[in-house]
Amino acid sequence: MASLKSLAKDTAIYGLSSIVGRFLNYLLVPLYTAKISAASGGYGVVTEIYSYTAFFFVILTFGMETTLFRFINRKDEPAPTRVYTTALAAVLAVGVCFVAAIALALPSVSSALGYAAHPEYVMMMAIVIALDAFQAIPFCYLRYQKRPIKFAALKLGFIFLNIGLNLLFFLVLPKYVAGWQIEVGHVFAINLFCTAFITLFFWRELLGVRWRVDFRLLRRMLGYAWPILILGIAGILNQTADKMIFKHVMPGTQGEVELGIYGAGVKIAMIMAMITQAFRYAYEPFVFASCRDGEETDNRQTYALAMKFFLIFTFLAFLCVVGYMDIIKHLIGSDYWASLRVVPIVMVAEILMGVYFNLSFWYKVTDRTIWGAWFSGIGCLVLIAINVIFIPSYSYAACAWAGVAGYGTAALLSYVVGQHYYPIRYPLRRIGLYVFVTAVLYAAMRLNEVAITSVPLRLLLNTGLIGLFAALIVRLDFPLGKLLKRLRRRG
Repeated sequence: MASLKSLAKDTAIYGLSSIVGRFLNYLLVPLYTAKISAASGGYGVVTEIYSYTAFFFVILTFGMETTLFRFINRKDEPAPTRVYTTALAAVLAVGVCFVAAIALALPSVSSALGYAAHPEYVMMMAIVIALDAFQAIPFCYLRYQKRPIKFAALKLGFIFLNIGLNLLFFLVLPKYVAGWQIEVGHVFAINLFCTAFITLFFWRELLGVRWRVDFRLLRRMLGYAWPILILGIAGILNQTADKMIFKHVMPGTQGEVELGIYGAGVKIAMIMAMITQAFRYAYEPFVFASCRDGEETDNRQTYALAMKFFLIFTFLAFLCVVGYMDIIKHLIGSDYWASLRVVPIVMVAEILMGVYFNLSFWYKVTDRTIWGAWFSGIGCLVLIAINVIFIPSYSYAACAWAGVAGYGTAALLSYVVGQHYYPIRYPLRRIGLYVFVTAVLYAAMRLNEVAITSVPLRLLLNTGLIGLFAALIVRLDFPLGKLLKRLRRRG
């Protein structure tokens, strides 16, 4: 239980940088959707290019984040800095080769992506991807060293700088500089500057260690990492494939317009991604450190409890977003509100992704990462098939449901096979109860939306429903009576 408390504390700190940072980043969504109209398709360009950015980031890190934690926590690996610098050098080399290849073939690559008129978009984001991948290793090292404060400070520093420059380029300069034109390319140029600037703050992690590249160790690390790379590619395709193929399945201006509308709606649903990411930042080093400590029975019980509490809080977040949609929708421009209908579906997909992440550790701690590649690959194929078949008829609604199907398939496969190789007794009855109650309360909120025209009254009723769910949590898993007794004893 003490280890679970440590996990909760680290998750809270990482969550501060992730959730607060993402929330601050939401300030850019109303800015972009106000200054870039849906009809122009400009936000569709931003959505598509950032989907490619996420995809190539996975390729350029090639599983080295998880691999670093696995090898740096091995009992037979006495030099953690050797593992760190070997991983860092490998990611740096791949990033340099990637940027050089894009630069040499820039006209062809830009044309293939549909941006022949703006090759600078592609070049800027190629450099951003390489820098982000390189930064990922020092960020992992901070997590290994249990230095969440610096981790959070750098993450938030990037966000504040990014927001400040966006406000300057999109609000201040157009008002005070004659002839200033707002361009989509400003989004990518600002991102490049901020990413390069934050890299400077890793000087201690880069220059304060003795660089040593162990090629024997690297071969072992790559042997562990390549299935994770395949897993990562399939996983990121589950998140981005819909945005990358949307314009190809629904070509023309209408495709760009609807992709931009969908991208704005997805931004609202990303609160689930915030929670999942915060949990992942704390959970990954926690799991591998536990494996090193060797208390396997207690660890499995902790994994089961972590799954339950992860679902409890994501369900609560889901109900809060749905219940207060009348307020949250103002984060995006009104001409993007058509996407609100798919927000709950996208959030369910994100919850399933978090479930899959929780379930994925059995094959990581048992060194059977090839199973993860199979699960993610099958889930990805399901997602792509649904997108290709149904986008022409159902537009971006197909994208939302494809995410649910893809992540649901991967999570189910991981659970079934995992119970054979690494059985964990998850509290399925309690989890099932929370799923049922969440579904009932969601249905009640949707009924309020249809039957009640008064927004204040609707918000009041939804607040009551959220309160009921919170009361259930307190009653079942956070009993106040026991907590008060403990506090009195300590007093």
